[in-house]
Order: sequence, then C-alpha cells, then structure tokens
Amino acid sequence: MFFSPQWFLLLPVFAVIGWYFRPLDLWRPRRFIPLLLITLILVDPQIKRLKDGLDLWVLVDRSSSAADIVDQNIAEWRRLLEKSRPSKADKLNFVDYASEVVTQSNTETTVYPGQRNLTRTALALEDVIALADRKKRSRILIFTDGYSTEPLSGIGEKLAKLSIPLDYRLLSAEDSVDYQITHLNIPNRSQIGEPFLMEVKVIGNRDGDVPITIYRNQEKLADNTVKIFQGSGSLKFTDRITRGGSFQYEARISPQTDAYPGNNRYENWIEVHSGPRIILVTNYIKDPLINILQNQGFDVQVVQEPALLKIGQLSGCKNVIFNNVPAHEIPQSFLKALDFFITQQGGGFLMVGGKHSFGSGGYFDSPVDPLLPVSMELKSEHRKLSVAMAIVMDRSGSMAMTTAGGQTKMQLANEGAARAVELLGSQDLITIYAVDSTAHEIVPLINVEAGRGDIINRARSIKSMGGGIFVYEGLKAGWNSLNKAEAGQRHMILFTDAADSEQPGQYKSLLKQITSNGGSVSVIGLGTRADPDAAFIEDVAKRGNGRIFFTTDPASLPNIFAQETVTVARSTFIDEPLNTKTTGGWFEISNQNMKWPATIDGYNLSYLRDGDTASLKSADEYTAPLVATGRRGIGRTAAISFPLGGEFSRKVRDWPAVGDFMQTLNRWLMGEQVPPGIGIRTHLKGTELTIDLLYDDKTWGDQFTTTPPKLILSEGLTGTPQTRELIWERISPEHYSLRTDLAEGQPVRGAIRISNQQALPFGPLVVGSSTEWAFNTERIEELKTLSTSSNGRALIDLSDAWQKPLRRDYASIQPWLLTLLLIGIILDALITRTGWQMPQLSLASLVTARVRKTKSKKADDNQPAQKSAPEAKLESSPPPEELTPPPSTPPKSARSRFARAKRRGK
Repeated sequence: MFFSPQWFLLLPVFAVIGWYFRPLDLWRPRRFIPLLLITLILVDPQIKRLKDGLDLWVLVDRSSSAADIVDQNIAEWRRLLEKSRPSKADKLNFVDYASEVVTQSNTETTVYPGQRNLTRTALALEDVIALADRKKRSRILIFTDGYSTEPLSGIGEKLAKLSIPLDYRLLSAEDSVDYQITHLNIPNRSQIGEPFLMEVKVIGNRDGDVPITIYRNQEKLADNTVKIFQGSGSLKFTDRITRGGSFQYEARISPQTDAYPGNNRYENWIEVHSGPRIILVTNYIKDPLINILQNQGFDVQVVQEPALLKIGQLSGCKNVIFNNVPAHEIPQSFLKALDFFITQQGGGFLMVGGKHSFGSGGYFDSPVDPLLPVSMELKSEHRKLSVAMAIVMDRSGSMAMTTAGGQTKMQLANEGAARAVELLGSQDLITIYAVDSTAHEIVPLINVEAGRGDIINRARSIKSMGGGIFVYEGLKAGWNSLNKAEAGQRHMILFTDAADSEQPGQYKSLLKQITSNGGSVSVIGLGTRADPDAAFIEDVAKRGNGRIFFTTDPASLPNIFAQETVTVARSTFIDEPLNTKTTGGWFEISNQNMKWPATIDGYNLSYLRDGDTASLKSADEYTAPLVATGRRGIGRTAAISFPLGGEFSRKVRDWPAVGDFMQTLNRWLMGEQVPPGIGIRTHLKGTELTIDLLYDDKTWGDQFTTTPPKLILSEGLTGTPQTRELIWERISPEHYSLRTDLAEGQPVRGAIRISNQQALPFGPLVVGSSTEWAFNTERIEELKTLSTSSNGRALIDLSDAWQKPLRRDYASIQPWLLTLLLIGIILDALITRTGWQMPQLSLASLVTARVRKTKSKKADDNQPAQKSAPEAKLESSPPPEELTPPPSTPPKSARSRFARAKRRGK
C-alpha cells in the first residue's frame, strides 16, 4: 500500500515540464530516475508485516489465594471471551499459572496440575512474551487477585517494546474480613538459660481481639489475645531454653471470622548455643553410658523418648549415639537428616549393639544403613531358623483415599507388603490376606523362593473395597495359615486403620493361642494414638508379643513394613559368651594401645564394609567386627556390636578401660575443632536467603585461593531432603556472599565446607509464613502501574478485551528509497565532473561486425587442408566498398554542461 498516494500527481507534472522544457533532458535516465525516486519517497510505499487478527493471551491465577473465585467463574469467562471474538483470525490462548506456568487447551476447562503455593505473575508474563507472535498483534488479559509473590520489575520494558497492552481484572471476595500474622521476630541465637524477647505482629481489616497460641517444637507454650486497633496489633513475650540445639517457634491466630486462614500462622527458629555436645538416644532407664561419658567431661543430652527427636537438636551437636534403640521408635525424618549431618556438616554417629540394634532393630536398608561401617545383610549360610510370615491387609473403603503423592493408601500399603516379600529369605514362607468384613486369601502359604515375583505382583494388586476391617477375622485367617507351617518362627503383620478397626471378637483368647504356640503379632496402624481404635490395636500388639507402629504419613508404610520384616527375619543377635581378638586397626584412631576385653556376653552379627576398619573382631566362626570405624563425607561413624548396657553387658561394664575407650572413640567421632578467624552470617527476607562468609585473610586466604569454600544446602525436614551446592560470589578478599530463594514451609540446613575435614554448619532456617497469603498491597499497585505503562487498563466488560492495540501493520521502505536517491545524486555528480559517457556504436559498425562473423563461420566450414598464399592474401583484404560503412565522425571533445547550454541559447 501507499501511505500518501496523492504524490503520484507529480508524475504528469514532470512529463509536461519535460515536454515544454526539452533542454532539461528529463527523459534521460539520470534525470528521470531521481524524479521517480523522489515521487516514491513522498508516496511512502508500505510493506505489510503483520498478520490479520489478534492473539489474546488470558492469564488465569490458579494460586491458592485465588483458587475459589477462579474455579467458580473460569467457565463463564471463557464463554464470554469466545462469544465476543470478532473474527476467525483472532485467537484465544488460556495460560494457567501459580508456582508453574501451564498453557491450557482452548476447548475445555482443565484442572491445574501444578503447585498452588506461589503466585508467579512475572514468570507467566515472561512466558507469554516469549510465546507471542512477533508478526501479529497481541494483547494480555490477566485474572488475578493481584498479590504476586515476586516483583514485576523489567516486564514493562518488554511489553512496550512489543506493543503488547496488559489488561487486568482483580479478583476479591466482597466484604471479606481477614487477619494475618506478618512477623514473628525472634533472635537468631541465644545462650543456654539466657532470656530472650519475641514479638508477634498481626494485622486485620476489622478492629477487635484475636486469639493467639504460641508453640515451641510443636508443644503449646501459651494462649493469649492480640488487640487489633486501627488495623494492627502486637504481642510480646519472653522465653528461655536450658538445653542446646535449634528450636522451632510457631504462632497461630484463630479469629472467629476470617476469609483466608492460610495466613494465620508464622514460624521461626532460634539456635541455643551450648558448645559441642553428644546426643545419647537410649531406652535404658539408667544407661551406664551417661556416667561414662559425663565422667570423661562430655556434655551429654540424653533422649529417652526417641519418638520426640527433632532435627533441630542436631544444631551444635558433634556426635549422635543410638544405644539399643529400634528403628521404628525414631522418626524417619530424623534418620534421614543424619546423612547430611554426617557427610556435609562433619558430625559423628555411633551405633551400640543389643537385641534392638543393628539388623535386630530394623536398621537394615534404613536411611542410616549406608552410613555405618558394617553391613547388616545376613548371609544365607548364617541363618539358623526360617520364618513363616502372614501379612493381613486392611482393604476397607478408607484405603481408597488418595495421598499427596497421587497414590492411594491401599497402593502404598501394597508396596509395603511387596517390600516385605523382597526382604524374606529363600527358605521363608509367606501368606497374604486382604480383609474387610471377611478375610480374602490373596497368597496361600508358600515358599518365597518358589514364586517371589508372582507373590509381589499379587500383593500389589489388592484393591480397596467394603466397609471397615474386621480385625478378628483377619487374625484368625492369618493364624490358621501360619499354624500349618513347620518353620521355627511364626509372625503376623496386621495393617489396619487406627480409626476404623471393627469387630474385636475373641481376640484376647486368639492371641493367647498364637503366643503359646510360638507365634507373634505386630500392628501397623494408619493414624495416631488418639484415634478411636488406637487403644484396641495397641493391645493387640502388646498381647501378641510384637511391636506397634503408628503413622499419619501413608508414604512411610513401605519403610515400616521393611523395618518390621528385617526385625523378624534378620534377627542376628548372638547371646552366647565368646572371646575377642584384636586387629591393630585402633592405631588409625589413637596412638595409644588399647587393652581390649578378653570376652564379651553377646553381639550383633554384621560384616565389615570395604574400605572401613575393624579394631576388634569376634573369635568365633564368623570373625565378625565388634568395633568398626569409617568415614562418610567429612564425617565419621562407628559401630560397637556388643551391648554397653542391659543383660548382655556385664563383662564389658567390668572392663577397666571402658572409660578410656569411649573417650577416645567419641573425641575421634566429634572431629577436629575449627580454627579461629572465620564465621558465617545469615539473613532471611521473604523467601530470599543471604549468606555471608567472613574470614581472616591471613589465616584462611592462602587456603581459599587454592580450595574455595563450598556451600551445600539440604532442603526439607520431612520426606527425602534435597541437597544442592550453591556458587559463591567473592565480594572482597575477606568476604564471600550469595543469595538464593527458599521454598515455603521447607526448613533448610546448610554446611560451608572450609576444608576436606571441616565444615561450618548452620540452620535450620525457614520462610516464616506463606508468601502466597501475605497479601502485599504493593504488588497490586505494581500491577496497575505496569498495565498503565503498557497502554492497558482495568477491564470491566470482557468484550473490550479484543480491542486491537495501536501498532502499525505495515513497514515503510522510505529508508531504502532515500538510499537509492542518494546513490543516484552522487553518480550524477561524478559523471558531470568527469565527463564520462556511455560508449556508442553506429549502425554501420554493427553491420560490418555481423558480416565478418558470418564469413568467418562459412570459411571455417569449407576451409581446405592448406591454402595458397594468394588465397590467404585475398581473404585478408578489406570487404567490398559497397559494404564498407562510412567513416565514423571523430568523437567530440568533452564539453561542460555550461558550454552546451550557452551554445543552445545562441
């Protein structure tokens, strides 16, 4: 197209001028072409560069804070936008976003598949900008509550560059009353017994009293109220802690009316510094290790309720000791946390033997198994008795519920049963029942080796159906099968819902019959001890001489099944006195010789791992390690296979050197002290964590030049922690720093490795409250400003969403034409100054050349082998006169433009 076609009227004007003023030579190319270019420049030709239609990108906030409103209206919004679409060339694109960005189908409303705990508006806009067709008009419409959890900086420039307007519609509940905790201010560190001040800040849009509860390590400390006046209020209180470690504080408000409960809690952590200490986890009422360690000058924190262990207790700890404590009594989160504590933070770990330790305690294939210097994999030739096991599974309707991981409770329980089958030996027997109101045989009593794969497949195929579980029916069916076995040990695992275990029946008499015939029953209860049927199933385990497990996390079921199976099928405690023999491995720990006990009362059978060291071994047929040590990462671990307490520890407790032994071993496990001149500083703002490493350049400069420090973070206190290494930025010769974002509700622990054997541990640290529910009003104003700067607006009528933005569809080629005109002017000036002319050929010259060419071709066709001299001479003579053209006029001398004009004027 032409932007100003009226300028084409200049062409007839130029033609008239050229006709009446012929001396101007306007028909010559160097005159005509510039005039044509000038005309085209004025006309301004345009090339179409944009496609027809409009791409409308609809961003839908699917985060938790906007989910209810969006779910109620998304179908209507889609219908209205489709109805008001002007033409088929216009395209509607829906994009859902929260923590992730998902482009959805345009034909139906789908469920958002991602996490909803963040509102990443900037990420969604970045994605749309990247996807937008540069050759077509685009417009963005966003449905959101406006509370983005990330800043929108840098987006405005990109929208302006592409001429993409941003329209918005803010979503909010009408006349909603909301209260939220904005801060829980607490010191990062404190000393043992030192009082410290904490402050909770609460805001709300209606004045009044708001109930608040304070917790420490999930235990209630106090109830109080916060008075909200003119939109805000605060509560201050003091506390002091008399033991070392890190402690979690949490504040929760419970207003009677509240639109968004997601912002009603806030948590923070404090580290109570106490110097290096040892955590001793024991079930002995008077553990002899307490006096042994304290007499050697160690600060010992005794834990006699393993179920209450918290990961925060590892802060400031240098060594953890498990003294004859079964694995099922220790929280899985604590067991998993030991890997990072040892390998990255440089901590120590010691397991002491007994009937509830090592393989007998269910530690085989547990999170601490690979950390130990001994293997608990019982060799088949060392097994004395086979096991007949019955697994009785609850398949009631409650097992059909889906967990957070996407699997049902039944599927996870099935996986636990399959894991149990995998751990049984080739000589063991197995039977499996699924129970609702009756018992259904899934696998008859069969030798495991005869069909392990088929048994596992059957175990995984159990479906949830029926009402509650009839416990008595399941126990009776399982025992009837076990009673047929000739195995030396009969054991039953009952899996049931702690809140829905029905029909106890004559379970007491049945259990008495089972135990009197050498059988035992353990129970895995899905729930807590506070559930309605918890006392009943706990009594089943007690009367069945077994163990009771409670869990509220279905994902932990496979691990619990594995622990129980290992405890039964791989019981490896040898309760007979035996002699010992030394190996010389102790000198890797100490340069002092150790006077070992000549005999011990019993031990846990295990096998030394490759690369680890045994200082003392059994003098029996197994030659098993009794004292073994090893290194894991930058940490150290040890295994004492004989008991140090209880009925099989008399000879060891009478050992004169037991105190020196424990002192030397624990000091080795605690590692080396970090030299002075180095420290860390952490600061958490929102979800951004800043870590600074400050050091004395004289002490650490040379070392960090060759081996820079490494920073490793472990994220999460439940499930399997995720570990990642971060990259430092060197700020100055004595200062490293970095920043990283943390996930909500995921406490992190860290370690700065400053050498191959030393690290500076820190944490836990946590994002105190959900940023999704923080409702920062600055983000709404930021969105409005961004929309205005991009020529967008707040959208009331959705039919206006299809308004095309002001963006030129065509591109001008004027710059190219101007370039050609400039080249033409320069060439014209050059020709004028030099007098250069195009070479001209007359008609006669052309005719002569043609005749010569024709004769030459005929001569070549008829040429004899040799020609006589006269012929050659004749052939070279000039052509006849009548064909010879008249002589051409000698070229005229060059004359300037002014000379020619002067001559014509005469």
